[in-house]
Amino acid sequence: MQQAGQIPVLILKEGTAQTKGREAQRNNITAAKLVAEIVKTSLGPRGMDKMLVDTLGDVTITNDGATILKEMDVQHPAAKMMVEISKATDNEVGDGTTSVVVLAGALLEKAEELINKDVHPTIIVDGYKKAADKAIAILKEVATKVEPNDREALKKVAITTLSSKIAASAMNKLADLVIDAVLTVAEKKDGKYKVDIDNIKVEKKAGESLHDTQLIRGIVLDKEVVHGGMPKRVEKAKIALINAPLEIEKTEISAEINISTPEQMKLFLEEENRMLKSMVDKIVATGANVVICQKGIDDMAQHYLAKAGVLAVRRVKESDMYKLAKATGARVVTNIEELSPSDLGYADLVEERKVETDKWVFIEGCKDPRAVTILIRGGSQRVVDEADRSIHDAIMVVKDVVEQPYILTGGGAPEAFAAQRLREWANTLAGREQLAVERFAEALEVIPLTLAENAGMDPIDTQVQLRAMQEKSTKPVYGVNVLKGKVEDLSKSNVCEPLVVKEQIIASAAEAASMILRIDDIIAASKPKEEKGGKGAGGKGGMGGMDME
Repeated sequence: MQQAGQIPVLILKEGTAQTKGREAQRNNITAAKLVAEIVKTSLGPRGMDKMLVDTLGDVTITNDGATILKEMDVQHPAAKMMVEISKATDNEVGDGTTSVVVLAGALLEKAEELINKDVHPTIIVDGYKKAADKAIAILKEVATKVEPNDREALKKVAITTLSSKIAASAMNKLADLVIDAVLTVAEKKDGKYKVDIDNIKVEKKAGESLHDTQLIRGIVLDKEVVHGGMPKRVEKAKIALINAPLEIEKTEISAEINISTPEQMKLFLEEENRMLKSMVDKIVATGANVVICQKGIDDMAQHYLAKAGVLAVRRVKESDMYKLAKATGARVVTNIEELSPSDLGYADLVEERKVETDKWVFIEGCKDPRAVTILIRGGSQRVVDEADRSIHDAIMVVKDVVEQPYILTGGGAPEAFAAQRLREWANTLAGREQLAVERFAEALEVIPLTLAENAGMDPIDTQVQLRAMQEKSTKPVYGVNVLKGKVEDLSKSNVCEPLVVKEQIIASAAEAASMILRIDDIIAASKPKEEKGGKGAGGKGGMGGMDME
């Protein structure tokens, strides 16, 4: 509401809340900092886990930044932006989801100090942009190039990621599995590798222990063999992939058949059986002894297939059919008439096995599989779920290095090194941007300091030691060894991270912080009226409104 003369002029709809200027900025910065505060304690190998309970009472126990924020129902609009950068980092590079939020929170905290000293947010944003570009350039300069298929380098990266997760107890075995999986599905084009992680199927089942997790050079289907009379194990399998129903399809238009005598009924049923038998004969004639069908298989067709000694599975997901085609070399056929021996895929073994209480079909020993399966086991459902998230992160970082083969020492060393270089560079800048660049450097140091804090080290001592060591180092190798609780050269400890993850963290955090800093006015629409009355069957009533706190 504004005063013009003495007449009130209404611009915004009644009930709209507006927050302006400093207050709006403080509001947003506080909300974003609180989100960073929540995930801060879960950073690094000594980080703690969070237990999240949703409205249905389902429990998630994790220390994966993206998962924590996704499971929390964040309401504040600025806090939602922090959730978004975490999600984006997860989708893009897979790791660093906690770091990116912690860094964005630190950048906002440092910016708030400058705003309180009357430095204009635009100047801070410009300074942050220059600092982020410079920091990324510094790290690119000092990153180590490795061979994309250098198993030793890939293992260091995978173990570094897994060491901060629940899967740390079996990390050596899991790291090997992940590297095998990624290198198996990696495709080389123009001298560069490309990895489509959709070709790595991850199945999980509670029971046994993490050490029993295995890599299957083929595909596991969470289905069982359709008919009891079929073989449960087929060696040297020739596999037909069919995307058509092995049933007599109903006609589109409603048709009637007038049957007046039992003989006609018998003929009608026999004709149906004959059609189903000819379908099965056609499949068997190609030499197929395993049939994987995306649609249904009629009981009669099952009977004929069982008689021919063919193992069949029905109603398989389309994504699994695609993976099976990649793994076995088969072609998915949509018309049974067109099936030929050249369309069949090959696997050493197709077998139905009992996994816990379910029966699953394992298709393994494919010659040159372009798709594989990791079957995760673990003591309980919670452990398996968290191991799944850990393995996803490990697959992503290995993929990152295979696609862009540059690595850096971990343990907060790159951030501490970049912070030192940024401080030196800031001295060459004129004007207030210099202040913003210095603050950016301080924010970068929050990553190694948080790692130290979570390991029970003294943050001030750590900061002093880190700065002293960075002064004399030309490579980013001095970081926080959380397991020993001291600052040392980590290049000997095999703690490595992909360069592309660090780039993503710095760029995303800087962008998110800049976006939040630019906001000086929040106009929140009022909530819909229905909410005040009965909330209706939906429970929550109207959508819309943001809760401003």
